[in-house]
Amino acid sequence: MARHIFRCPLRWADMDAFGHVNNVVFLRYLEEARIDFMFRLPSAGDGSASFSGGSVVARHEIDYLRPLVHRHEPVTVETWVADITAASMTVRYEVKDEATLYARASTVVVPYNLAKQRPRRITAEEKAFLEKYRDDGAVTV
Repeated sequence: MARHIFRCPLRWADMDAFGHVNNVVFLRYLEEARIDFMFRLPSAGDGSASFSGGSVVARHEIDYLRPLVHRHEPVTVETWVADITAASMTVRYEVKDEATLYARASTVVVPYNLAKQRPRRITAEEKAFLEKYRDDGAVTV
């Protein structure tokens, strides 16, 4: 199984009053990693915009395991695909560094047709891309 690796810098504004990365900021880290991952699938050249044509988040789930405090080194966000259906995918993440796992998370993403303002099915091209990063194994906290 391949995992997409995203190195996410921590910003001073990410901290809360207690000196930790704020819980809401973790969603931004996940978003940055997910966008970096999904936009690596280029347009097929047949008019398909792939995921860059639109997608929406249907669900987020995060388990915070350890506090993440500000530092100058980026944190690593590993991303992979846990489930693919005809019209959605579940993306899983681990936010960590060499020594510590800070959070585990998952997001259900639905491809979306912006022009028609409705969900759409995953294309064969998108599914082939996602399958390269698929791991159905359960993640335990």
